[in-house]
Amino acid sequence: MELFTASWWSALLAIVLIDLVLAGDNAIVIALAARNLPAHLQKRAIVWGTLGAVVTRSAMTIGVVWLLRIPGLMLVGGLGLVWIAYKLLAPSEGGGEHAPQAHTFWGAMKTIVIADALMGVDNVLGVAGAAKGSFDLVVIGLVISVPIVVWGSTLVLKLVERFPAITYIGAGVLAYTAGHMIVSEPLLNQVYDPSLAGRIATYAVLIVGVLAAGWWAARRAEARNAASAT
Repeated sequence: MELFTASWWSALLAIVLIDLVLAGDNAIVIALAARNLPAHLQKRAIVWGTLGAVVTRSAMTIGVVWLLRIPGLMLVGGLGLVWIAYKLLAPSEGGGEHAPQAHTFWGAMKTIVIADALMGVDNVLGVAGAAKGSFDLVVIGLVISVPIVVWGSTLVLKLVERFPAITYIGAGVLAYTAGHMIVSEPLLNQVYDPSLAGRIATYAVLIVGVLAAGWWAARRAEARNAASAT
């Protein structure tokens, strides 16, 4: 992908939205992992733990970009991203009250790196898919994610709480990215190459389906909570 073209800027915008929507949970885990440390160690644990997490995530992202070149994995990755987009909108069953904690500096760093590696799969897959194999966009996406994770968790949460549409926009971007991964799968070339209508239909079905399913799951959860409260 050529630098600073319309497709490059649109991919970068998608990466920024994905980072904004998905990085908040990782930032919360980092903060909770360090909360039991003495005050003078908390900031150090957050900074160094985040650096370790960024290295881990960088390796994961580059690995995913290469893996997605294997026939069949674009389809698998796209379907996985559809599920991630849905879970972004569907209420969590478990809640976050059992977030990992640590009582030593090195324990906090280990917790942060491991938790970020596990929770960062959605972010890595989303960024790798949106980058469309462009390593410069992968690097920019990683650079953008760092300040969001380290400093932006409270801001992101406040923005999402004040403007819930941000979450739906992010889920829509993920669904669109999933659609692009699926229609770009080499094994499906004969299905999509002759058919522009088929590509458009795939995008539409995934975006509308994810948003509708997420909205329906959220409404059902609200109804259950209201029923249990009476």
